[in-house]
Amino acid sequence: MNILQMSQTLFYLIEQQPNSEQAVSYLRQQADSFQSNPQVPIFYRVFTALPRFVGKQPVDVPADITFALERVRPGFAVLGWTLDRLARVWWLLQFPVDDESVYVKTIGQLFKAGELNELVALYSALPVLAFPEAWRFQATEGIRNNIADVQSAIMLHNPYPADYFDEAAWNQMILKAFFTDKDVTQIIKLYERKNARLAHTLADYVAERRAAGRSLPPAIETLL
Repeated sequence: MNILQMSQTLFYLIEQQPNSEQAVSYLRQQADSFQSNPQVPIFYRVFTALPRFVGKQPVDVPADITFALERVRPGFAVLGWTLDRLARVWWLLQFPVDDESVYVKTIGQLFKAGELNELVALYSALPVLAFPEAWRFQATEGIRNNIADVQSAIMLHNPYPADYFDEAAWNQMILKAFFTDKDVTQIIKLYERKNARLAHTLADYVAERRAAGRSLPPAIETLL
């Protein structure tokens, strides 16, 4: 994926939002400042402070930008995002990628220390971060937690799991999605990654629910 192109596309989307002049001005100023003095504490401070300066209004995504995002990173979408979430993902793309260890360590610390909305932005950014293989363990850990918004950020409208999860991690995610009543039809490549082990496990789950007189989750029988 071309990080510069993705950054430009996301920034253009920010510019297109109603009454975004203050947000755009702030982001430009912070990006220019960080490029001239790329210190990690500055990067962290801006990431944390963004909602206060850009707001949390829902993002309107025109069809042409949806198409542009898809071209830059297939499967990537910003459906249902707020402006602070969008700005945070854009900001993550401003960190230099010339040193993998520094990059992974710096952004990894955000995963460790982030509050809820920060974590949602971080997990939403998985498909567009550099060194994508480095985030596989982080993504699978996010699936295991019990924070619904974090789980949704990884599972739904996110191409990262389909592209980088092995079969075991993929199957665990699908099971977790059913257990937590997620709309599994929003999982990218849900049917392309059907497999025998998953079908067997889901069949046992279906049998248990039927034996208990409980209804079946939507779409589960299509994966058997």
